[in-house]
Amino acid sequence: MRHLYECPMRWADLDMLGHVNNVVYVDYLQEARVDMLRTHARSPQTQGLAEGVVVASHQVTYVAPLLFDFTPVYVESWVTDIRAASFTMAYEIFRDQPDGTRKVFLRASTVLAPYVFATESPRRLKPEEKANLQPYLESYPEEWSPKPLALGEPKRLEDGRFPLFVRFSDVDAYGHVNNVKYFEYFQESRIALMKRLSSHNEVKAWPSVVVAQTDVTYHAPVLARSEPYDVWSYVSRLGTKSMTIESEIADGDLRLARGQVTLVFYDLESGKAVEPSPQVRAAVESVL
Repeated sequence: MRHLYECPMRWADLDMLGHVNNVVYVDYLQEARVDMLRTHARSPQTQGLAEGVVVASHQVTYVAPLLFDFTPVYVESWVTDIRAASFTMAYEIFRDQPDGTRKVFLRASTVLAPYVFATESPRRLKPEEKANLQPYLESYPEEWSPKPLALGEPKRLEDGRFPLFVRFSDVDAYGHVNNVKYFEYFQESRIALMKRLSSHNEVKAWPSVVVAQTDVTYHAPVLARSEPYDVWSYVSRLGTKSMTIESEIADGDLRLARGQVTLVFYDLESGKAVEPSPQVRAAVESVL
């Protein structure tokens, strides 16, 4: 069984390209997940699963641009794995087409762990919680399945350092920075990295890029404070028409989160992937 959530769109969800911003998709997933878990929590004994879980990791694949429309966009969610102290959810964001087909914009997977916020500690799933998740259990479709997340050894290059100031509005009801905000932090840090690469290497025209894949793992909570955290980013791969940037949010030597994003160089007029100029390629290679 899958859970279907009709997701309202906002004009403010769009980026400068007129697409729904890559960060906003993760907000849609969160709304759908909370809606499903609240539906699942049918009794006081299982209410904790709706209100007390933390995200351990996200794997998000962007399939097609989503544009603003007054027709509904839907998020379908289900469970793909149930373990002793965690469970995995899958999602598909789509619209139904007039011919009856489904246009998919995003596919994603999230690992979630029950958590006791009063003691700041994980816990095991209760038998009744597993039983209530069981009806949603279904494997991934044949056309997609998340690959094991492979992150390289972090690099701390000065060009890749971004001071992260947490806003009060970033924090959720549990006093932690909400999992969606990490995507925003990684976005800000890679934009700063590309700006530095442009200025250092005298790149006059940096091509547009679109996000193809984002993977995030959460290691420890980020909390609100006046002092900044550090986000360290570097280019781990440069392909013909794409590149991969890996990032780490850290508090000194303490790792708080890791992120990996694949960006595709994109021509706005043709709507197609393009090869970067030799100047851009040289700038990127300077931090490989």
